[in-house]
Amino acid sequence: MTDWLKEIDKAQDLEILESIRIGALGKKGEITQAFAALKEADEAQKPLIAKSLNELKNSFALAFSAKKESLEMVALSQALQAERIDVSRFAPRNEIGALHPVMHVMDEIIDFFMQRNFTIETGPMVEDDFHNFEALNLPKHHPARDMQDTFYFGDGRLLRTHTSPVQIRTMLGKKPPIRMIAPGSVFRRDFDITHTPMFHQVEGLIVDGKDKVSFAHLKHILEAFLTHMFGDVAVRFRPSFFPFTEPSAEVDISCHFCKGEGCRVCKHTGWLEVLGCGMVDGNVFEAVGYEDVSGYAFGLGVERFAMLLYGIGDLRSLFEGDVRLLEQLV
Repeated sequence: MTDWLKEIDKAQDLEILESIRIGALGKKGEITQAFAALKEADEAQKPLIAKSLNELKNSFALAFSAKKESLEMVALSQALQAERIDVSRFAPRNEIGALHPVMHVMDEIIDFFMQRNFTIETGPMVEDDFHNFEALNLPKHHPARDMQDTFYFGDGRLLRTHTSPVQIRTMLGKKPPIRMIAPGSVFRRDFDITHTPMFHQVEGLIVDGKDKVSFAHLKHILEAFLTHMFGDVAVRFRPSFFPFTEPSAEVDISCHFCKGEGCRVCKHTGWLEVLGCGMVDGNVFEAVGYEDVSGYAFGLGVERFAMLLYGIGDLRSLFEGDVRLLEQLV
């Protein structure tokens, strides 16, 4: 009979080992055939032959099991070696997160005014007509309401179109003097390269006793602020109209791309419009119950500042979440 234990020991892989098992214990295997031949053996020899065959079968099973486990470990090791990944081939991604450009500019603006003792005031994004329009000298059917395309709810409420309602709520809840800014999200039905349905504003308000606040004070704080944000730029004030301030002005800075010489960004005028301001209209003070006070207000779009500071041509790109663009800005 074949020395099956020796054959098992010589097996080099699982396929050969399996062929040895079939040759020994398969339907036509040598050990299987020997058991089948027992019926023809001499009755006196049958117990001895059966004992010998059982011992052989048990020895085969133990040797086979041990060899199979050993060959499986070898096969696993070879597979792991073949499929291993050389991690040294990949450089680590040492990327550091950063604030979104709009939030970074917002923080810069807030820091400037906080250092000058302005408080930070907030209010609801869903407003009513009184706080968003009427108290700001924009009664119903006022033509200036057409300047702001508004999102209305069915019950007459609306998404605030500016953060000016925060000024109204602050004045209704506090007595002068007031020195505040109102940063936050606002909503209008606009969508093009310079407008999005949601954007951010920072508005400021100072209220004090009669004749204690002047346009000269407003001019001084805004010139300091714009120098802080844009560096060495010229600042000019142009007469304008806002329902809630009188007199009102638009504020321009000399184009920091062309240094005032004229380029595509400033439409060859040498100036960039950056914010609006003015002395608070008396009708606004009357709406909140203030008497014998004076004050000024100003407002700016944070995205407008971000576009100028980062040289972005399309406002919508700030909200599209394109990592390739954001990586260039941080």
